[in-house]
This record gives sequence, structure tokens and C-alpha cells, in this order.
Amino acid sequence: MSITNLIMNEEGATALEYGLLAALIAVAIIGSVQLLSTAVQGVFSNAATEMNAAMN
Repeated sequence: MSITNLIMNEEGATALEYGLLAALIAVAIIGSVQLLSTAVQGVFSNAATEMNAAMN
């Protein structure tokens, strides 16, 4: 395999692009889960407060 063949080979670049894409998707998923967890925690907290008020 010559140097020219190594330079023209794009298989490594494609794998790197897929890796970067997967990393970006993972970051987006982690960010949205963190945002949703805060919202869901607020909903359950409000529900618990209302149930406690109704029981008393």
C-alpha cells in the first residue's frame, strides 16, 4: 500500500464522522433528559403537596 493510497482512503474519516455524530446525539439526549427530569420532578412534587393537603 503506497502513501497515495493511504491519503485517498476515506474509511477512517467516515468512521470518525459517525463517531462524532453519535457523540452529538448522546449529548443532545443527556441534555434533554436532564431538562425533562427537572420538569417531571416539579409535577410529582406538586402532586404530592396537593395529596398531602387533601389528606389533612
